[in-house]
Amino acid sequence: MPSETTALAKTTHHEALSPPDASRLAAALEESGDTTIFVNGTLVRLPEAATAAVLDLLARLAAGEAVTVSTAERLLNTSQAAQLAGVSVTYMRRLTDSGTVPVEYRGTHRRIRPADVLAWVEARNAARAAEAAP
Repeated sequence: MPSETTALAKTTHHEALSPPDASRLAAALEESGDTTIFVNGTLVRLPEAATAAVLDLLARLAAGEAVTVSTAERLLNTSQAAQLAGVSVTYMRRLTDSGTVPVEYRGTHRRIRPADVLAWVEARNAARAAEAAP
């Protein structure tokens, strides 16, 4: 069963297959170029990039390797987040220090998700529009 971690990147680790399972998978991969995926009995045709990723994963499992799958989540530094929000770096630091904009640290460096910055900008604009309404 995969185990999930709560690191900045979402990660799951899959143990190596047993030797008999790895051998069967390796043989199946060698015998056919067809990779058909069924989800709940429904045929799903994967785009080329997804097919390559799945085949890479299966080939590693067939070789008896343990595999860790991770997302490549984009994070911004304070300067990039400030630029995206259209505010000064100092103001962005204050927003993260107060918890208004969620922040994660890598060592002493702030890392901010673009979606969190955009959510703050949207909320700020909505509050300004509400104040301006008669």
